[in-house]
Amino acid sequence: MIKLITGEMYRLLHKKSIYTYFCSLAAGYFLIAFIRSDGFNAQSIVNDAFNFFNFLPAIVGGFLFSSIYTDDLIAKNLITLVGFGMSKAKIVLAKIVLTALLGTVIFALAPLLLYVTHAAFGWTATASTMTMVYAVSFKYLLITIGYSALSGIVVYGLQRTTFAMVLYILFAFNIVGSLFKLFLVNMVGVGFASLITDRLMPGITDRIFAGIISGGPLALPVIEYIIYVAIVVMVSVIAFNKKEMEF
Repeated sequence: MIKLITGEMYRLLHKKSIYTYFCSLAAGYFLIAFIRSDGFNAQSIVNDAFNFFNFLPAIVGGFLFSSIYTDDLIAKNLITLVGFGMSKAKIVLAKIVLTALLGTVIFALAPLLLYVTHAAFGWTATASTMTMVYAVSFKYLLITIGYSALSGIVVYGLQRTTFAMVLYILFAFNIVGSLFKLFLVNMVGVGFASLITDRLMPGITDRIFAGIISGGPLALPVIEYIIYVAIVVMVSVIAFNKKEMEF
């Protein structure tokens, strides 16, 4: 599995489009910051972090999901890996680990981009502000990993790249979550609907974020997150094992 992860990491880091894409995003953010640079203050930096990072699971996570998950289907790399005797469980785990590694790098750099951009226009964030910004970034990193793992079930179970990509984007923009919550509210009422949705990805990551910034309990939501990802991985492995590879 280590060889698969390092091999995939090498492939992605030598993919020119990844640098073009993220440099374009950075330039776009810098341009937006320039347009509204007269309105910066301590609170606006945190608000910018929420607004900016809120889109990262889609615009960053979507690119990672496509590069890590769906590219293998298009290039038929999954067939090659299975043909060479690689365990399907190891493939699923490797993809999760790779998403977490690359996601961590990108979501660690994003607050630095925000800091440098604001500093370039005359506003230097304090340590406490940057702590809050990194907490926001960490929340959306967890969301990106979780939704990538969940959408991966479609990759392994159906082997349909377009469907998997659309599903990921719907998750990332919280469209699926909003529709599901609306359905629950109509079926069981607001109270019970909130109880259920609090145990889904947005609710779990919200409680992890709240624990980080307030010093509250973190153990329970972290355990819930680990259980969530573990269940998704198991379902992915089962779906992958039941699906015949399409040559």
